[in-house]
Amino acid sequence: MSQNSGRNNFAAMTNAWTAMTQSFLRSATAANRAALSAMVPDGHDPSDDGIVPASIPSVDHSNLDWTFERTVDDRNAIGVGDNVTFEKTLSDDDVRAFAQISGDTNRLHLDDEFAAQTRFGERIVHGTLVSGLISAALARLPGLTIYLSQDLEFRGPVKIGDRVSARVEVVEDLGNDQFRLETRIRDESDDETVIDGEAVVLVDELPDE
Repeated sequence: MSQNSGRNNFAAMTNAWTAMTQSFLRSATAANRAALSAMVPDGHDPSDDGIVPASIPSVDHSNLDWTFERTVDDRNAIGVGDNVTFEKTLSDDDVRAFAQISGDTNRLHLDDEFAAQTRFGERIVHGTLVSGLISAALARLPGLTIYLSQDLEFRGPVKIGDRVSARVEVVEDLGNDQFRLETRIRDESDDETVIDGEAVVLVDELPDE
């Protein structure tokens, strides 16, 4: 097979995958809106629950306790050095909700007496819950961010009730709307880095409203 033929086949597969992803995202967006409508009665003010409308179109709702900053507001202007930081406190409610949803009921995260006998001396937050803040930061890039890969190194635990920040920074433009990013999570309460890594993402256009 010639190199040109190989490139054409790869381009065709990429275009088909992109079209399929866009169709899925449009369906998922519609489903999410329907679910939200079912959960929030007409006339209910979301701010009563500490929830406010998103300041960017790709995120439906944000909690008043969450904060984020970003250096770029236009998807077409994303470049090396651009970054987003997302920050929130990881509460006991977060940990118990994550255990319920994920099925990870490790007693280290849920049982005070058990956790007190471990090397940590107390309950700690699920590592996957902590790393999920990277996804929250990526969601706040302009456009619609789709994960392609993520590598992580866990350096230390996060205690329940700690304030944690996730920072993602573009370190390489891979072309075709794909970017490699440095990903880092800091425990702001203890002033230390707890997760290091990198991700590759596709930043797509937002679906039509």
